[in-house]
Amino acid sequence: MDIQQLRDKAMHLPLKPGVYIMKNSRDEIIYIGKAKALKNRVSQYFGSDKNHPEKVRRMVGNVDHFDYIICSSEFEALVLECSLIKQHKPRYNILLKDDKGYSYIRISNDKWRRISFEMQQKDDGAKYLGPYMSAWYAKNAVDEALKIFRLPSCSRVFPRDIGKGRPCLNYYIKQCSAPCAGRIGLEAYNESVDSAVSFLRSGDSDSIKLMTEKMNEASENLEFELAARLRDRISAVKRITEKQNVVAASVKEQDAVGLVMEQGDACFAVIRFRDGRLFDKEDFLIRDVGADAQPEAMRSEFIQQYYTMRERIPPVISLDGGVEDEELLTMWLSEKRGKSVKIHIPQKGDNMRIVEMSRENAAEKLAQSHGHLGHELTALEELAKLLGLSKTPRFIESYDISHHAGSDNVAGMVVFRDGRPFKSSYRRFQIKGFTGQDDYGSMNEVIERRIAEYFKDPDSGSGFGQLPDLILLDGGKGQVSAVRPVLEKYGLEIPLFGMVKDNHHRTRAITDEGHEIAINSKRKAFTLVSTIQDEVHRFAISYHRQKHSKRSLGSSLTEIEGIGPSRAKALLATFKSIKRIKEAEIEELMGVKGMTMPAAQAVYNHFHPDEGED
Repeated sequence: MDIQQLRDKAMHLPLKPGVYIMKNSRDEIIYIGKAKALKNRVSQYFGSDKNHPEKVRRMVGNVDHFDYIICSSEFEALVLECSLIKQHKPRYNILLKDDKGYSYIRISNDKWRRISFEMQQKDDGAKYLGPYMSAWYAKNAVDEALKIFRLPSCSRVFPRDIGKGRPCLNYYIKQCSAPCAGRIGLEAYNESVDSAVSFLRSGDSDSIKLMTEKMNEASENLEFELAARLRDRISAVKRITEKQNVVAASVKEQDAVGLVMEQGDACFAVIRFRDGRLFDKEDFLIRDVGADAQPEAMRSEFIQQYYTMRERIPPVISLDGGVEDEELLTMWLSEKRGKSVKIHIPQKGDNMRIVEMSRENAAEKLAQSHGHLGHELTALEELAKLLGLSKTPRFIESYDISHHAGSDNVAGMVVFRDGRPFKSSYRRFQIKGFTGQDDYGSMNEVIERRIAEYFKDPDSGSGFGQLPDLILLDGGKGQVSAVRPVLEKYGLEIPLFGMVKDNHHRTRAITDEGHEIAINSKRKAFTLVSTIQDEVHRFAISYHRQKHSKRSLGSSLTEIEGIGPSRAKALLATFKSIKRIKEAEIEELMGVKGMTMPAAQAVYNHFHPDEGED
């Protein structure tokens, strides 16, 4: 069917809740969605596509026909939608690969037993604990156990390698008992292994209770060395527990979900807490969602898919932003769990910190996939949220004016791409429209010239052929007001802000024409803006000093008889410095464009007064 036929069919759908199923020409299901009113929702796809995100436009372009299922309620439609998506895995729905295979903790059957993390259980005579759904949890549990009970994590083989080398660093920082150097006997070593296995099986609290009982018993039996070892282990377990509790002192059981979007891709990170401790972490990289995808809709779709895969649902799910159909999702999650579930967007406290942690993990994963650092992407995301931008400002331009009491007026433009200086796009401007001191007029002229250059070769993607996602001016409301008319003249809606400094010339705030926005509370955004302001100031003032120095050199040359501004400029362009002009012979001086024999002789005599005329 063509678009008009699809729209005609959609207009005959009932105004009832249900699920619609989009199919391509090969009768393959490519998208499944739910609707409160089927007619209204489905007909939107086949009307004007101006308001459709890029991904939706692509999906509609592949639709040949569609089916639908009427439901008794919107909630029933949501349940059916989740079930059908899990069954058919349509191309244009968010699909999460549940790649969590089982993992194990292995205790070898050697004389000197070793504990390790394994992804598969083998028939090798060793003992295995598990299976564990979370590989992250199992691996971290092994790492903790080895440190607490001072067991080796190296590749040395015992007893073969005992006495063949010095202990490694782990021994000196009290994370290994150094059996390789004979610092512990076999009996004491295996007793440590038994305690570690007990710790892995029973967890923190039961392990502490059991070791406390053994410590008291050893003390009563005057086995003070054993009692001391158990005391140290109890302290180590408590330290690990306290370290975890610092992360989430009041968080008992919940999941924190963070979303980061960049360059048409997205990444979700889920951090899971159980019993006040970080229990698991998962990342989901989703390609090709479109640069204009709506985060509220993506969070809703992600929650449906993620908890369709998971049996255990926590009482609280913390998000880093709004979500579509929150009430319906809450009902669905509560029914699936069998108890009440709350969707929460924290604004402060421990819950907010773990949500920020999940966003940082998502940013790091997405940044690695795009070849740059996660903290830079997090800073850009933080800045976008602070300034109320509709998208992450990947391409930022910043401008500063520099002069000396109104003379040698220049401007510098620096570019930051993905949070890093992009020096090949830096540009310098000499103010041409007027003389004297006028920072507002200078800034207006520079932006006018920059935008005019763009329209000479628009969207070329190089040099001036790319418009920025954000413009930051070194200055306050006056600079912003001076530049705004230029953007309006060309019909450009580029976010524009000024960077305000304090009395010590340090970044204090960001401003538009209305009010100032404090940024010191947002550490990553503050660091990024400060770096940009310092860089544009450095670049502008270095150009001013260079220009002022050349003018001063040119002035010294014009003092020579027969040398005017044009000849002085030509000499400096050829020789680059006064020193090289001084060292030049008359024949070299005559070779400069515009120079004559008398002029060359005058310059030579000026720098060689003792030699007289030749």
